[in-house]
Amino acid sequence: MTMTVQDKIDNSVTRIFKAVLPNTTNHYNTLFGGTALQMMDEVAFICATRFSRKRMVTVTSDQVHFKHSIPAGTLIELVAKVVYVGNTSIKVQVDIYLEEMYEESRMKAITGIFTFVAIDEDRKPIRVIETFIKK
Repeated sequence: MTMTVQDKIDNSVTRIFKAVLPNTTNHYNTLFGGTALQMMDEVAFICATRFSRKRMVTVTSDQVHFKHSIPAGTLIELVAKVVYVGNTSIKVQVDIYLEEMYEESRMKAITGIFTFVAIDEDRKPIRVIETFIKK
């Protein structure tokens, strides 16, 4: 059975849950922006690697929007999904959803796009998806 690109995208969606604890918050008692970016880059990397099964490196983080602050004592879900596939690069969108621990509420707090490039052992760009042409 051969997989389509859409199958690979669907199979590589990556979800990570975290509790926001005081050691990850700033003096406003909300999640540090840098900590959020680090978590987003990590889940995006996992998604990119699961999609391509190649060595992937982050080349950009674009359009990161901090829509709502994330207070200590809440839960977050990071959801990463491939949204673009090029020759040597892919883009992964990461959304962070905020959930209150003891309430049935959920909202998108942060969203961003991360671009990755597939590389070989010599750190040279390679194709993300192999294409085979039957002759």
